[in-house]
Amino acid sequence: MKLEKILDKLGSIEKNSFIKIIDNIISKNSKNNKKIDEILSSSDKGLKTVDNQNISTIFTLTTNEFQEHIKCEFQEIASQLDILIDIIIRDGNCIMKQDWFSRLYEKEIKHLKTRINGLKADFENDKSELSIARKRDYKIYKSCLYTAYHNDIDNNRDTKITSDELSIILTLAKQLELSQEEVKLINYSILPIKKIDIQEVIKGLKNIGVIFYSNKENTIYVADEMVRMLRGIREKEVAEKFYRRTLKLLREPIINQISKKHNIDRKLSYSQKIEEIIKEGVSFKNLLLEDIYKQGSTLTERKKILNELCEKGLSIGNLKGSTLDDKITSLIEYFENVEKDEKIGISLDGFDKLLLELNQSLPKVNKQIKDQFELQNEFVLKADFLLDYNIKPRDILDLVIKDDLTKFIKDNEIKQRGDDILNILEHYKDVDNLYLENYENVAYRNLNLLKENGIIVKESELGIKFEDLTKIIFKGLEFNVDDVLKTELNTKKDMIDILLNLDNNEIIIVECKTSKEKGYNKFSSVSRQLKSYQNLALKNDLRIVKILLVAPEFSDDFVTDCEMDTEMNLSLITASTLLNISDAFKTSKYKKFPHVLFRDIVINEERILKALSK
Repeated sequence: MKLEKILDKLGSIEKNSFIKIIDNIISKNSKNNKKIDEILSSSDKGLKTVDNQNISTIFTLTTNEFQEHIKCEFQEIASQLDILIDIIIRDGNCIMKQDWFSRLYEKEIKHLKTRINGLKADFENDKSELSIARKRDYKIYKSCLYTAYHNDIDNNRDTKITSDELSIILTLAKQLELSQEEVKLINYSILPIKKIDIQEVIKGLKNIGVIFYSNKENTIYVADEMVRMLRGIREKEVAEKFYRRTLKLLREPIINQISKKHNIDRKLSYSQKIEEIIKEGVSFKNLLLEDIYKQGSTLTERKKILNELCEKGLSIGNLKGSTLDDKITSLIEYFENVEKDEKIGISLDGFDKLLLELNQSLPKVNKQIKDQFELQNEFVLKADFLLDYNIKPRDILDLVIKDDLTKFIKDNEIKQRGDDILNILEHYKDVDNLYLENYENVAYRNLNLLKENGIIVKESELGIKFEDLTKIIFKGLEFNVDDVLKTELNTKKDMIDILLNLDNNEIIIVECKTSKEKGYNKFSSVSRQLKSYQNLALKNDLRIVKILLVAPEFSDDFVTDCEMDTEMNLSLITASTLLNISDAFKTSKYKKFPHVLFRDIVINEERILKALSK
């Protein structure tokens, strides 16, 4: 969930710790203070009165300083910050109830203790799968950490790892090519690992600004922007979902080679080993620089393998960079941009339809997604829900095994030649057209017919859906659907549905009404509403060329009342007429629909279609 959206959900007290940290960064002359001052100049009382969109912008401008602030917190060795951050940056953990977070934390502590015991056994066992070279690496790192931690005891001081010591230890871990998990296991084999009360954990994370906590909902929120920043601190270059997508392109012998290097059990299944590599925190960059190649392979061979992986496997062409390092950096940047992009590749309705049909063909997918992303809800295959966790259609399909994808494609008559995942995404791109084909059914709120036609939607969503489809139709008629001007005009009391800007201070107001009943007949209530909109526009020196009311149909009484009205230039248009006009316009000679054709009380479809065909 984006930072701005989270801030919109919370009260001022719940945002306070985060705001204080940014305020403190600004007071110390952030490198972007000039840009920040421009934003704050409109506010008399500083950051606390700035709107949430601008707070989000200021956070982006102070990201580097915020990152340094978090790095300093790692010196507090009892904080278990590495454990906690690794939990909250996992895909699917950006929104959690307190009890769910507590369970994940307990599970992680238990898992770590088991792994530490296993590591100790490997150290002592001459026949363990750990190579002599790897044991040596572990011992070097462990000895240095032990000295950094215990030298304070020798000097009668509180045990603490200074920033200088931490910097040296991190450099050592990097040079020894230790994964984040390997580092963590060695760290906690020396430092005492104790379970902290979950309230204290939440308080600590909130105070350093990495999470928000809603007392009302007992829910933890971690902003998408914060997750990316924390991932950088933990030196995890890409999100787990992109790491998984890349690893799944590698043959099992290569996966075994990586597993052996990082002390991962090679007896696990192919997919289990992939998940363990991700959990280990093996550097994505190091993996592509060193780990995926045969021993002794030349630089030319490595470049060729990487190019094939990107172009044929990931369908990413023309990555920038002449060196191997540059190309990997470009790939990481590509994944970052995909993650930041709010577009999901298909429409929201297409995503919902994909999830519905996945659940019908492959009922086990719901549990698979729930478990993979550690989601608390029992049923998770809902587009809006998954997008709050930044989980997109491609991320879901990446988790479905090949045989299940084949079954799903056959069940839903999807194209079988080429890339399975791309074919599926293409198949669900066209749902907007499916909705437009059912425009009249949406207007009539006919849920049964919609369901028969492959559209699953809640009745409560039909009003907004009808308005959105009407906007699409008017945009297709090449009208300027001006949401900016509409927002400026609208008040809490008077909310225009659609505003068409004709320029020169001339507008058309469009009102959308759905109805189950035959013959829309609520003229008195709708006329009061439309007159309020008219007054709103006139107060702002706008000339109303036409008011259009779109509904499934109109009763005779409604039409008569409309004809008798002398205060508004109102025309009535049925949903089917508007759709037919839209279809006819596509094949007409006109580049923009001539709005003068909207001249009748009840728009005459036949006359307009005839005019468009000339």
